[in-house]
Amino acid sequence: MLKRLLPILCLLCLGLSAMAQEEAAVQQAPDSLAFGKLDGMLDKYTAAITRESFETKMAECDFLISSVHDSLTTQHIALWLYDHYKESELMGDEAVAIHIYDTWFKPGTIAMRSQFDRFDADLFASFNRSTLLGMKAPEVTLQTPCGRKIKVPQEGSHSILFFFDTSCGKCQLTAKVLPGILEKVTFPTRFYAVYCGQDKKEWRKFRCKFKVRNRKVGVVHAWDPEVASDYLRLYGVMSTPRLYFTDTDGEILGRRLEIESLEEIIHYICEYYGQKEK
Repeated sequence: MLKRLLPILCLLCLGLSAMAQEEAAVQQAPDSLAFGKLDGMLDKYTAAITRESFETKMAECDFLISSVHDSLTTQHIALWLYDHYKESELMGDEAVAIHIYDTWFKPGTIAMRSQFDRFDADLFASFNRSTLLGMKAPEVTLQTPCGRKIKVPQEGSHSILFFFDTSCGKCQLTAKVLPGILEKVTFPTRFYAVYCGQDKKEWRKFRCKFKVRNRKVGVVHAWDPEVASDYLRLYGVMSTPRLYFTDTDGEILGRRLEIESLEEIIHYICEYYGQKEK
């Protein structure tokens, strides 16, 4: 246990113990009232470990969930932590949510709120576990516009994967901004524009409009109309757009990126290569 977190942990454990005792006295009170104080303590504790590694967060969650033996309180803690990390804006935190699901909910140790929530959690884990930060990006076989098969991504250079649909409004806005960002790239990069739709005419229009003049960036257009590669599940494309960034060896450095986050990664790597050349 990290020393600087001990005071918070002690207070939380005391709160958990009190919560278990208090639960019997508030059986008729709404859950929001009964667990209000506990939620506040959990919020403070997760905030305190925000900068810790994903492995540390996983271990802390397991400790908190197993620290109380009252079933209702245990379930509440597990669900709160799962929701917190599933919806976290910090890239990579979804790995913690998947760990909680795999460890506590999937084997049936703790029940979810409903069968629908269980199905949703299983779907979330299935569509995200293959592309967590630090993992090697799944290699999928797609088709170019002329029908040639191509493996995506390919090692040897950095890769940006852009999953989009021409009927998606946010995709259209993202596609307008991307060329300007890609012009700033100073290192060899492959940009894969993966079309998730079925309309060949609209896809052709997109390709004609999407132009990147930076010679450091090679643009590759691809699709998989039959979804034979299972790329939707492997890359968690439950909606579009989806942006990923990989290292030269295929390691995922950024996932489910917003434009601003992609720009930050590109800026950081440009600076890294600039320092190496000095």
